[in-house]
Amino acid sequence: MMNPFFKAAHGHLRHQLLPVDLPLERAGSIKTIESLRQHLQTAIELEHSTIPPYLCALYSIKDGSNTFASKTIQSVVMEEMLHMILAANILNAIGGAPAIDTPKFVPEYPTYLPHSDDAFLVPLEKFSQETINVFLDIEHPARKGAPPQADHYHTIGQFYAAIKHALRHLNYVTPGGIFTGAPNRQVMPQHYYGGGGKLIVVTTLEDALLAINEIIGQGEGVDDTIFDGDHRLFGEEIEYAHYFKYMEIKEERRYLPTDSAKRPPTGPAVVVDWSAVHNMQANPKMIDYPKGSELWKKTYEFNRCYMQLLSQLHIACNGSPERLAQAIPVMYELKYKALALMNIPIANGKVAGPSFEYVPL
Repeated sequence: MMNPFFKAAHGHLRHQLLPVDLPLERAGSIKTIESLRQHLQTAIELEHSTIPPYLCALYSIKDGSNTFASKTIQSVVMEEMLHMILAANILNAIGGAPAIDTPKFVPEYPTYLPHSDDAFLVPLEKFSQETINVFLDIEHPARKGAPPQADHYHTIGQFYAAIKHALRHLNYVTPGGIFTGAPNRQVMPQHYYGGGGKLIVVTTLEDALLAINEIIGQGEGVDDTIFDGDHRLFGEEIEYAHYFKYMEIKEERRYLPTDSAKRPPTGPAVVVDWSAVHNMQANPKMIDYPKGSELWKKTYEFNRCYMQLLSQLHIACNGSPERLAQAIPVMYELKYKALALMNIPIANGKVAGPSFEYVPL
C-alpha cells in the first residue's frame, strides 16, 4: 500500500502535468533533452560543490567543542550527498549518464556555484561567522515569485524550478515521454545510508518532481516556512531546512516551530565557540608546497582519497548502485586525513588543510 504521505505528494504533483502549464514551459531556456541532461549534470556538480566547503568547516571544529554546530553541518552534508544522488537518478531516468570522477567535475576553490550568476565566491575555510554567512548565501531561499532560471540563477531554488519546468514540458511533447532510462541504473533506498529525507527511485515524471521538491525543500524550506517538508512528504520528524539550520548557528539560538521564516530564531540559546577551531589556511593548494615534501605528500594522499570517493560515487550512479556502500569507509578515511593536515603548522599561526583537488587515480 502506498505511504499516505507519498500518495498526498503525488496527488499534489499531478496537477502540474496538465497542458495548461505548457506556455510557461516554452518560455524556458531548456528546450531539448540534450540541454536537460546537461543541466542535470550541472545539478550534480552544484550539489557536490557545496560538500568540500561544508566539510572543511566541519573538520576544523576542535574535538569536544561546538557539538550543536558539528551535528548541524554533518546533517547538511549528508543531505547534500542525497541531493547529488537524487539528481543522478533523475539524469539516469531520462537516458543520461552522470560524470562524477572527471577533472571538470571538481571545482577549484574559491569558486562560484556552477552556472550561477557569480554573486559570491565559495571558499574552503575554517568554521567562522564569515563561513556561515557564505553557507547562508548558498542556501538562501528564492524570493516569492522569483522566475525559474536555468542559467545565471541567483538561487538554487530558481535553478531547480527551471529543471522542473523542462521535465514537464519535454515529457509532454515527446512521444512516449522522456523517462526511458534503464531502471537498473537507479540508486535505491537500500543502497543509501544517509540522514534525513528519502532516496527516491525515479522512473516517472512524478518521481522526478518529487525528488526535486525534496532537494528544494531541504535547502530553503517550503511554502515560506522554516521547515524542509520531509514531514509532509515522507512522514518523518519535523526538520528545518538548511538555510534555517545555518541561521541557528549564526544567531546562536534555536528556532521554535512557531517562528517565522522572515525573522531570526527566538528559541533557546545554543553554545557556539567561534575560537574553538583549527586555524586552517584558506583555500590550500598542493602547488603551495614543495613537490615531494611531507606536507605535499599528505595533501596528495588526501586528494587521492577524495578521488576514490568520487570514483565510488561515479560507479554507483552508473549501473552499480551496490558500490555506494564502499564509499562509507572512504568518507571516514577522508576525515582522518583532513584532521592530520589540520594538525600541521604552517606560516603565520595557520595550519594546513584539505585542498579537495583533482588528482588522477
